[in-house]
Formats: sequence, C-alpha cells, structure tokens
Amino acid sequence: MAIEEGWHTVEDGRKLYTKTWKTEGPAKARLVFIHGFSDHCNTYNSFFPTLASKGIEVYTFDQRGWGRSVLKPSEKGHTGPTTRVLDDITSFLKTVIPCPIPLFLMGHSMGGGEVLCYAATGPAEIRKHIRGYLLESPFVDFSPDSKPSFVTVFFGRLAGKILPHRQLVNKLDVKLITRNPAVQKQFEEDDLCHDTGTLEGLAGMLDRTGDLCGGRVKIGEGAGEGGVTRIWIAHGDKDGITNYSASKALAGRIEAKDKEFKTYEGYFHRLHDEPPPENERFMNDVASWILARSVDPVKVDGGKAKL
Repeated sequence: MAIEEGWHTVEDGRKLYTKTWKTEGPAKARLVFIHGFSDHCNTYNSFFPTLASKGIEVYTFDQRGWGRSVLKPSEKGHTGPTTRVLDDITSFLKTVIPCPIPLFLMGHSMGGGEVLCYAATGPAEIRKHIRGYLLESPFVDFSPDSKPSFVTVFFGRLAGKILPHRQLVNKLDVKLITRNPAVQKQFEEDDLCHDTGTLEGLAGMLDRTGDLCGGRVKIGEGAGEGGVTRIWIAHGDKDGITNYSASKALAGRIEAKDKEFKTYEGYFHRLHDEPPPENERFMNDVASWILARSVDPVKVDGGKAKL
C-alpha cells in the first residue's frame, strides 16, 4: 500500500491538506471520504488501510477549519457557510474525475450530513460521476444524549449572523464516540481535534441538520452515475453523538431502488473505531457494498431497497 500526502488549492486560494491510500495492485474502486466535526483524515486508524488492502483507493482531505488545513489559530473551525463547504467538496472531487474506475463518496458524522446534502444538491455534472454514496453515523440530528436546548440553538443561529467568525469551543464527549479506550485516549491527546467551531460554521451545520431532519433535503432516484441513486447508510443504535432514529427515518424518505439502512446493534458513533472485531465487521461491510457495485451498473441498478 502506498500513502501520498499533498495539498489542494480551492477556488478562493485556500490550501487544504490531502492524503491518499493507494492499492498495491490495480484498484477496483475509488472512494472520496469526508470527515466529521473536530476530526481530520489521519484519525481513521485501520479503516483506510483496510479498504486499500481490498482494492479500494481512498482519497480524502482535511476540511477547511480542521486538521492540517488550519495554518493559524484564527482558522480553527472557520469552515464558512454550507455553500462554501459543498464547494470545497466539489473542488476536491474535480481532482479525481473523470475516474477510470467506479467512484464513491462517503462521509462520517458531520461529513455524512454534508454528503447527504451533496447527493441532493451537488452539481449534476459532478454527481453523474459518482457510482454510490455511503454514510457512517450521518449527522441528521443530535442524539438525545448530546442535543442542545432550543434556546441555545436559536441564539446560536442569531449570533452566527452577527458575529460569524467568533469561535466557540464545543467539546465532544470521547466516551460517546467509541467504546474503545485507546481511541478515546487518541482523541483526548490529539491537538488537531480542537473542538472549535465558528458561529457561522456551527449555524450552517445546525441548518443542515434542520433541513435533513425536517425532510427538506430530498434525495431522489437521479443523484448518481447513470441517473441512478445508490446509497448505503450505517448507524449504531447506541450512538450518543448523532441520532440513530432520525438517520433511519431519513433513509426511509430517500426515493431509490438501491438503498440500504444498516443497524449496528450496540455500536457507538465511530463504527470503524469500535473494539475489534466489531470494527472489522463494519469495515468489511463497507468494502463489500462498494465492490458489489464496482461492476457493470446494469447488474446492480435493480437491487432491492433494504430498510
């Protein structure tokens, strides 16, 4: 397996840190991955190497405001509004298309919410290259264990319009992220997981969840390659960060023949970082779903929805 690091410059001149996990032999598929809140692409431990070992190249980047894409403290959490977030995803996707092998787009947590919005509203000329979408614990709504009060949300959105670049620390409880003590320790000690958002960025994230949970984001049959939507959503029913039930309800509203909502009983938020062998089951499921759709699309378009 070869690992490559680099930088991608988006349209406004901002440089984003990138990392790629390539296969040893010819790749069967390519996956672009979008990370979550207070996260970066180097926290995914064995997940990306496992996919690469199974023939799936992984292309990812630290989103604006996160990880190594932050070059000074004032940039922490400075993601910009949703339009900027989705434009950054488009800009990165342009670096891997046209793709000689099937291309998939996946997001975790906040990144999962972004990918759902992208499947619904991303540029058609980009989405036509995407064979399928995968969501891991997508941020459709807060888990009851983490949900802020209505007053906090209301005044947060209001303040975001007045002081968009004001930074606010919103620390995640590592004990809700995973049952794996080693990963909990990893997050506690990682300075790049800074838990800092701007009011503008946090307001955008709240607006996205409101639209996703409220049914205003509509994903139909024509969201991907060949005018077909192929989508797989995975969620642990003990997730204390994002809302399992809201995620399942959203899956039920998606109008696609090839869709699946998969429940991981007893799993927490980072399915790929749960204690082994539970994490291995999830990683194998991701690879199997991708590889099953990395053949002639005609053979998979008739797949039955599984909910």
